[in-house]
Amino acid sequence: MRVATEHTIRIGSRGSPLARAQAETVKTLLRAADGLPAEDCEIVIIQTTGDLQRDRPLADIGGKGMFTKEIEEALLAGTIDLAVHSMKDVPTALPEGLSIAAVLPREDPRDAFVSPRAEGIDALPDGAVVGTSSLRRGALLRWRRPDLKVAAFRGNIDTRLDKLARGEVDATLLAQAGLNRLGLDDQPRRVLTPDEMLPAVAQGAVGIECRDDDTATRARVAALDHGDTAIRIRAERALLAALDGSCRTPIAALAMIADGQLWLRGSIIRPDGRVRHDGERRGTPTEAEDLGRDLGADLRARGGPEFFTAP
Repeated sequence: MRVATEHTIRIGSRGSPLARAQAETVKTLLRAADGLPAEDCEIVIIQTTGDLQRDRPLADIGGKGMFTKEIEEALLAGTIDLAVHSMKDVPTALPEGLSIAAVLPREDPRDAFVSPRAEGIDALPDGAVVGTSSLRRGALLRWRRPDLKVAAFRGNIDTRLDKLARGEVDATLLAQAGLNRLGLDDQPRRVLTPDEMLPAVAQGAVGIECRDDDTATRARVAALDHGDTAIRIRAERALLAALDGSCRTPIAALAMIADGQLWLRGSIIRPDGRVRHDGERRGTPTEAEDLGRDLGADLRARGGPEFFTAP
């Protein structure tokens, strides 16, 4: 198996504009940290099943792992040295021999309401159509506004904005982090508070995945790890793991750190939006995973075994 040499590093990434932007950020940071010339740091684009099959819901083609599977296979095969992921796309159980070695400072984790026709969710007219491929966003929309119609709306950010401009839907919801990273701050949007729409687990965070036995690359990447972000993501992902969450389950969570305390909020919502359970935990950052597991177990017990499968 080929691993990173002293002078080269190969970065695996999806090919979407957002994924490329995130990989370029990692490349820039690695070059700055190690003093690498441009030619010694290469981005390798890998198409994933999730990118190739855009005409079907993610849940129908395998869920979250469809954005990471092929990249992780390349990582295990040694054809790349590290992988850059949006952490909200990363399953809680990673392939044996791989782990998240670092996370970058978290961008804005909130959702943005984007529409040329209304200033917010509550301003949409009765029966308006909102495009989203996210079960979480769809469930939260139905919970907040049962009269709205939710339409399947896959594709990268530019594709969804083009569909919105063509009038295929009245509004859409996008991650504010993606808009920020792509410089799309000229869109008619309203950033939603967590009380209005609790974000997806790890939304806005970029993770770097490495082979466990590749000590050279892991040492390079360690310098990029952002401590507070890593703690917050551990809490949210522990909640997700306790709920056995995937793209088939509407789950939302957000952890914040302030004044030395960690505050974790979580929600589970029926896909039809008719039932929602919320909870929170507070503790020290060192308790992040315990808080996540405890809140996840509590929400799971309150929802019951049929919560996510019921119509």
